[in-house]
Amino acid sequence: MSTTPLDAEIGSAIRRSAAVLQAMAEDAGCRAAIAGMVEASVAALRAGGQLLFCGNGGSAADAQHWAGELVSRFMYDRPGLAAIALTTDSSILTAIGNDYGYERVFARQVEALGRQGDVLFAISTSGRSPNILAALRAARAKGMATLGFTGAAGGEMPPLCDHCLRVPATVTPLIQEGHAVAGHTICALIERQLFPREA
Repeated sequence: MSTTPLDAEIGSAIRRSAAVLQAMAEDAGCRAAIAGMVEASVAALRAGGQLLFCGNGGSAADAQHWAGELVSRFMYDRPGLAAIALTTDSSILTAIGNDYGYERVFARQVEALGRQGDVLFAISTSGRSPNILAALRAARAKGMATLGFTGAAGGEMPPLCDHCLRVPATVTPLIQEGHAVAGHTICALIERQLFPREA
């Protein structure tokens, strides 16, 4: 069966994404980061804490997506979990941006809503987003666990994170695709750890 140029490009794109996911599956560091994130999240939720999520652009969509999976449900029905996306309230975001600057839009919310023992999920494909770095520093100051999602380069995020997932890719969409799979895996494992059920 002959393929068209468009068909060949589609197949190539899927294979590139699959190669990144395969590299993640084989990378002990990636697996350990994900496991650490699950353990930190489960510990916080069991202690009555909450999970805060932040990111810009596509990473903001990830933040909202994962918070939604936890508050509502992922694989099966169970009680809702305390998860908040810091990307959704336009009045808060614009007030902070206007009064303090865009660099503070997440840090200010962490200072207001975060508590010792809570968890911050911070997502930046470059690892250099100023507002993400500021949020991580604010979370550290509050005694929160800091979990980072970034790309192979890592940027400035790794030293600010208790666990940092560095997807083995340098192209933004491929990094985001790795984040999406990791995020779903984390949501599924949190759900299963807190509310186990028979298969």
